[in-house]
Amino acid sequence: METISPKLLNWASILDEKTREQAVMTSQLPFIYPHLALMPDAHLGKGATVGSVIPTLGAIIPAAVGVDIGCGMIAVRTQYGLKDLPKDRKTLREDIERAIPLSAGHNNRTVLPTAEPRIAELKRLAAKAGFNPGQYVEKWELQLGSLGSGNHFIEVCADESDAVWLFLHSGSRGIGNKIAQHHIGIARRVVTKSRVHLPDPDLAYLEEGTPQFERYIAELRWAQHFALLNREEMMDRVTTQFGHWVRGRVRELERINCHHNFTQQETHYGKSVWVSRKGAIKAGPGDPGLIPGSMGTASYVVEGRGNPASLNSSPHGAGREYSRNAARKAFSLEELKKAMRGIEFRASEAFIDEIPAAYKPIDQVMHDAADLVSVRHKLRQLVNVKGN
Repeated sequence: METISPKLLNWASILDEKTREQAVMTSQLPFIYPHLALMPDAHLGKGATVGSVIPTLGAIIPAAVGVDIGCGMIAVRTQYGLKDLPKDRKTLREDIERAIPLSAGHNNRTVLPTAEPRIAELKRLAAKAGFNPGQYVEKWELQLGSLGSGNHFIEVCADESDAVWLFLHSGSRGIGNKIAQHHIGIARRVVTKSRVHLPDPDLAYLEEGTPQFERYIAELRWAQHFALLNREEMMDRVTTQFGHWVRGRVRELERINCHHNFTQQETHYGKSVWVSRKGAIKAGPGDPGLIPGSMGTASYVVEGRGNPASLNSSPHGAGREYSRNAARKAFSLEELKKAMRGIEFRASEAFIDEIPAAYKPIDQVMHDAADLVSVRHKLRQLVNVKGN
């Protein structure tokens, strides 16, 4: 851990100057308490740094939560071993791609029976929160069970003992994005009207006790739960397809579902604060967590150590070293194929910006996080499904 300033603690051994400057700028806001914690995977983000833990007194910065509210990971450890798997992994990949819309959800045409109780739950929660999700996305129900693009993925992996895991990464889809963008805009207008000067407009905040703050929190919590259920829905579909493939039924030995873009109230250093983890997972004592690498590299099942200086947090992944545009210019499809050798995936130029070389080395990130989490399992990828 490096102390950059009394208000900024850093766990990242790989940190470019622009990211450092952005984190310093955010840490100097007057309502940061006790300090901002920069995770090993930190990289430049919108307003606030991705891979940062931002505790605030009496205020929340909507852009510091991120636009994919509730984005996170889910993993299931199955009873199967590597020796139990059929050799034709392409069949499984294509079956998963048919079962789960890989875009924002506009390819969904009907609500599957497995999704119906989850949607009913979300409708009840929205009514209780006093808003209609349809004001943001007319057919938001069809987005439940969709993967999305970018770094979202579905994987079949094996751990160090060859136990097979199902693993996926996704969030609150278009509906969560619309909610986030709406409240980021409100925060900007409130700050502008108050004539508060900020070093970056995306650091605009909402003050606790105001109607705007209460409305944001209500809709934020709903979007976080949507993201959780979205992952549950997709994982149910993945386990079904995997069961068909192995000609058996998946018995879940363990299921872990955790956010890495979210806000909640916690007590740290003697005060109740709003902790916004933008690209970070909660890693309190014994908390189970999931830290994926980039496509083609290792992922980790972890347990939190409860490091108080990190505000009980840890990294959420490898963290980008190249922007998407820079990666597309720097790398080729042939290089991606080489990096993915031995892993069943859909070779496409659409995924060049996800090449492992565009990310920090996940093993270095985990080395930096040694005082934040303990590693339970290291996973290697067998099958990779990406959205586009």
